[in-house]
Amino acid sequence: MDFDAMFAAQLDALRQEGNYRVFAELERRCGAFPRARSHDEDSPDEVTVWCSNDYLGMGQHPAVRQVMKDVIDECGTGAGGTRNISGTNSHHVALEHELADLHGKDAALLFTSGYVSNWAALSTLGSRLPDAVILSDALNHASMIEGIRGSRAHKVIWKHNDPEDLDRKLSALPVNAPKIVAFESVYSMDGDICPMEEIIEVAEKHGAMTYLDEVHAVGLYGPRGGGVSEELGLAHRITLIEGTLGKAFGCMGGYVTGSAALCDFIRSFASGFIFTTALPPAVAAAAQASIAHLKTSDTERRLQRERVAYMRARLDAQGIPHMDNPSHIIPVPIKDPVKCRMLSDILMRDWGIYVQPINYPTVPKGTERLRFTPGPLHSEADIDHLVAALSTLWKQCAIAHAVA
Repeated sequence: MDFDAMFAAQLDALRQEGNYRVFAELERRCGAFPRARSHDEDSPDEVTVWCSNDYLGMGQHPAVRQVMKDVIDECGTGAGGTRNISGTNSHHVALEHELADLHGKDAALLFTSGYVSNWAALSTLGSRLPDAVILSDALNHASMIEGIRGSRAHKVIWKHNDPEDLDRKLSALPVNAPKIVAFESVYSMDGDICPMEEIIEVAEKHGAMTYLDEVHAVGLYGPRGGGVSEELGLAHRITLIEGTLGKAFGCMGGYVTGSAALCDFIRSFASGFIFTTALPPAVAAAAQASIAHLKTSDTERRLQRERVAYMRARLDAQGIPHMDNPSHIIPVPIKDPVKCRMLSDILMRDWGIYVQPINYPTVPKGTERLRFTPGPLHSEADIDHLVAALSTLWKQCAIAHAVA
């Protein structure tokens, strides 16, 4: 059997649909972000990155970089094993204390990525709690979906950001069944923010556990960067808060926070924790430095908010549609995968602007978009250049200004 021919046929179909993904080979320039060196033949040597999830540029912060280098000299590059065997380091323990404090919880547990923390925690909760039911927001991230699927627990999907539908779904379930309401604070593709207090009140009414994914909010919202739950004063009412170290904190890794019993339960039963090598100590130390900095500094968050507001105003002035939301994410809808890929290529080649097309399966077919994340290290001149490029392409490609 010709397996390569089978692989090629499906890849060809993906290309014809306009959904084949091409990686841009970039080299971030330390101290110059959002500038990056491009190694692609058809693009300028230097480009400006507009789609990074290093939302506050903390991956470039001098204090964070210095801590990572210092701990490499102290501990070496790797953890040396799983946390259970030989991989637990004092920097892991210190980071978990930092994270628990960030969210006002008793404990925290580290994972190698936010994807893994969602998959491991949800699959463990759903599989180990007898007769558990997981109620998942319709637009939850793939990592949450995989975790729920892996748990083999009964799953109920409720309408996106709709507490009334959640209430109806919970009311239909057995009273004594353990119920887990899983949702996100900031949804990364549309940039919308959940009605958190209403969701919590519905969950509390039915005695359900609340599982909140704050990966696109930690570092960015709240007086200390604890996320939307901190900004709204609701963190103490959330059973489990999950987050990432790889976005606004500029490092790598994922985590969950909650009661000591909850974190110990996941630590003791989650295969995604037990059987994987721990984060390098230097990465953990750098993440702790980043979190500690953002607990006391609002400079990065304030500048980011200013850049987001400026970009939205400039897009409005040029009549370029963008999805209205209260977050830091600015999606510009294109609604066609081929055109979305084409615009991304032209922006890179002719304007030195790097933004990846967001196509299916990341978003539903017909909702393709360019997703921009202006940060504190983008200048107003950078934004002016971007908007000028988009305005030119809108006219050249005959994209209706009413596309939204």
